[in-house]
Amino acid sequence: MDLPETTFLGHSTLRLRIGGRTVLTDPVLGPSVGPLRRTAPAVDPAGPAGADLVLISHLHADHLHLASLRRLPRAVEVVVPAGAGDWLRRRGVARVSELAVGQTRVFDGLRVTGTPADHSGHRWGPRFTHGPQADAMGHLLEGDGLRVYVAGDTGLFPGLDDVAAQGPIDLAALPVWGWGPNLGPGHLDPAGAAEAARRLAPAVALPVHWGTLAVAGLCSVPGRTGSRMRELLVRPPHDFADAVAAARLPTRTLVLPPGAAVGTPA
Repeated sequence: MDLPETTFLGHSTLRLRIGGRTVLTDPVLGPSVGPLRRTAPAVDPAGPAGADLVLISHLHADHLHLASLRRLPRAVEVVVPAGAGDWLRRRGVARVSELAVGQTRVFDGLRVTGTPADHSGHRWGPRFTHGPQADAMGHLLEGDGLRVYVAGDTGLFPGLDDVAAQGPIDLAALPVWGWGPNLGPGHLDPAGAAEAARRLAPAVALPVHWGTLAVAGLCSVPGRTGSRMRELLVRPPHDFADAVAAARLPTRTLVLPPGAAVGTPA
């Protein structure tokens, strides 16, 4: 089947060409995010080229990365979860709009619907109560006769069934890990992502949120700690593919290394 032109730029960053628009999801384009360092190859400058729409799933710094947003042309529209617009404008991002869970907006030939997610919506993580807060979300993109679900960060929750009920999904981008040796609440590991694939039944599943970032120096720690972190930068998407195959799901898993692309140029 045809897929939209899709490039995995690492972590949760996709470049999608669909509905006449070039979309970036949760762009992380630089060498670092706070204490995290990029372990994948640097983003090719051509990777985000031509982007005219950015979709942000939630406020955590590895998804709403200010330095990456400031790299983009000021004309690019950045769509953030409802309630986060003013906070982002005050940080110098020029063209900001909002989308709420359950709301649909149309961008030329592209429809984007905000979908729920089970994840902390606080900028500084679930343990904090002060500072910017907006509901974490995923996005359902429809254009060119295709439906693409980008989950953002989420755990397993009943809302996945509601996403599936909206119609057949051609491509689902599902998180399968993170950037550390462990996962906190509101995340999917490979087995959890396979269960999400079972509920969503996409034609193609693309594992994301892996293989890109790690705490500075952790990969070079001697012994089991370093070796486990190095392993976690590689194995999660393959464990996810194995779990999908073992469950005999009709979904085809597509493992792309950061920087790789798939789909038909629009």
